[in-house]
Amino acid sequence: MHKIDLSYTLSPHDAVAAGPLIRNPLLDTLHAVQQHGSISAAARSLQLSYRHVWGELKRWEQQLGNELLVWEKGQSARLSEFGDKLLWAERQAQARLAPQIAALRADLERAFAVAFDPAAHVLTLYASHDDALTGLREHAATQALHLDVRFTGSVDAISALNEGRCSMAGFHTRLQPDRDSRTARTYRPLLKPGQHKIIGFARRSQGLIVARGNPLQLATLADLARPGVRCVNRALGTGTRVLLDELLGEAGLDAAALNGYDRTEPSHAAVAQAVASGEADAGLGIASAAQARGLGFVPLLEEQYHLVCLKSALQQDATRSLLGVLQQSAWQTKLAAIAGYQPQRCGEVLPLSRELPWWHFKRPPAKA
Repeated sequence: MHKIDLSYTLSPHDAVAAGPLIRNPLLDTLHAVQQHGSISAAARSLQLSYRHVWGELKRWEQQLGNELLVWEKGQSARLSEFGDKLLWAERQAQARLAPQIAALRADLERAFAVAFDPAAHVLTLYASHDDALTGLREHAATQALHLDVRFTGSVDAISALNEGRCSMAGFHTRLQPDRDSRTARTYRPLLKPGQHKIIGFARRSQGLIVARGNPLQLATLADLARPGVRCVNRALGTGTRVLLDELLGEAGLDAAALNGYDRTEPSHAAVAQAVASGEADAGLGIASAAQARGLGFVPLLEEQYHLVCLKSALQQDATRSLLGVLQQSAWQTKLAAIAGYQPQRCGEVLPLSRELPWWHFKRPPAKA
């Protein structure tokens, strides 16, 4: 069994597609030889040199382990039985798959239309997992702004921004984290006043995702340390993991006391699924993930979900387009309808020193 690889080409909009929907140079060559009866005539029809076509036929014969042409002195070139079977197989495949191939080509053309549309913009965004960003991606697409969202941990998202792998990052913090908190220690090395700009996005609720009706009556993080309670965690580098460790420290709880602390899931949705399936009793997550699976939710605190970009990105068309979408009442109404969310200075460009309190430096005393 030989492997099949698919490829495609980009042609001018007014170019007329002829022949099969998916082309293959070997099959095109064999078809030309069959039609014209000689390699030289086939080469002319393909606008290739005789030497090139001859060399390619020999290469394909060696690669496929079968003769493609029958060479008889004084007679026109004709396909071998293997060559005939290759053309037959392609005709059968093209006939059976024509609708799927046509649909695939249409999808590709729609996707590439964005690249040739001067009014459309694409913005790459690495972000901590967030249901509102999924909704924003769908809403923005209706206005020719295409968000290429890659969900990752908050730390990894900001690192990707600083390394030039994305144009914007999404992360979340408590409303008023102390300047010596784990949150501050985690994000301070990654964000620099004057270099980065915060874009207001949303306020959301974080809490315990529990089974419907909260049968274990879990109300605080301390309850997760009760005998028999199984929890699930988020991975290192995620904002929710940072938050959990910070809350445990404030409550004087040892992470080792939580059964399941070392079991991690990649998203809030995955945490909710672990609870829904009965594999865990609780996990820290967002209200919308719990609601989507019909689970209970115990709110613990409010946090801000920030978008951040480099100051230079504010002049880019894609960034300006995003700010416009965020400021629209239509989007903010959709955001407020998501469980546990509300707009928070949505689309406003904010300085780090205002939004992240650990950047409030004391001014040196004036000289006498």
